[in-house]
Amino acid sequence: MKHLVDKHILINENRIAHGVIGEGEPVVLVHGTPSSSYIWRTIAPALAERGFKVHVFDLLGFGLSERPQDPAIDTSVTGQVPVFEGLLEAWGLRDLHIISHDIGGGIATQFSIQSPERVRSLTLIDVVSFDSWPSKRTREQMQAGLDKLIKASDSEHREHFRTWLFSAVQNKDRLAETAMETYLDFISGPIGQGSLFQHQIMNYDPRHTNDFASRYAELGKLPVQLIWGADDAWQVVDWAYRLQDAIPGSELHVLEDCGHFAMEDKPTEITEKLLTFLEANSK
Repeated sequence: MKHLVDKHILINENRIAHGVIGEGEPVVLVHGTPSSSYIWRTIAPALAERGFKVHVFDLLGFGLSERPQDPAIDTSVTGQVPVFEGLLEAWGLRDLHIISHDIGGGIATQFSIQSPERVRSLTLIDVVSFDSWPSKRTREQMQAGLDKLIKASDSEHREHFRTWLFSAVQNKDRLAETAMETYLDFISGPIGQGSLFQHQIMNYDPRHTNDFASRYAELGKLPVQLIWGADDAWQVVDWAYRLQDAIPGSELHVLEDCGHFAMEDKPTEITEKLLTFLEANSK
C-alpha cells in the first residue's frame, strides 16, 4: 500500500496530508466519500508522466489527514472549501485544472463558481449535485436511525461497509484484490469508525450543493467535462444529464460497465479522457 500523500501541513490549524508529483501545468485532484486520495493512485502518476504537476490531498477528517474531535470544526462540503483554498495558497497556485469525484465535486463547483478566474478546466466524475445525495440507500439508513451502525462492533462495521463499498463498483473482484481493505481501514477501528459518522455521514446534506445549483450555468464560462459510470448506483446517470443541461457547453462521457467509484472500474479509460481534456485546455 503506497499513498500519494507524503507531506503534512497545517491549514486553519488542522493537519492536512498532501502530496505533489510531476512538473508542468498544475492539476489538483479532489476525492469524495468514503474514500481518500488513494482513489487517485493510478490516475495521478499517469498525469504526471504526461507533463502535469499533480497535487493530491486528503480532505479534513478523511484518510491520513486529521480527524478533529471538536464537533465545532466544519468538515462538510462547504467547510472543506477554505481548506482547499488554504492548500492552493500553500502550493502557490493562482490558477489550476481541477479534477473531482463524488462530494469532491461539490467542493470543486463551489470554488469554481466563487473563483472562476482561477480555474483552467473542471472535471466532474460521478459527483454530487442539486439534491442528488445522499443516495437512496443511505437516506433510508439515516431516516431509520444510525445508532445501531454507530455502536456496531468493528467486525460488524467492516462487513456492513464492505458490502456498501462493493455497491460502488462493477468489478468487485478487482476492488477486493486492490483497494478494499485500505478504504475499510480508514473508516474502521477506534478512530475510523467514529470519524466516518462525525466527518462524513453526518455531513451528507444536499443543501451544500442545492444552494449553488441555481448558479451552475456560470460554470459554462469554463471548460467543463463530466465523466460518469453508466451503472453508478449512488449517483445514477440521470443526474449526469441534468448537470450537463445546467452547465452550457459542458461535455459528458458515460462509461459502460462502470459504477460510482469509476477510477476503480475504468482507470485506463478515465486517464485517457482526462489527458485529452487537459491537453486541449492547456496554456
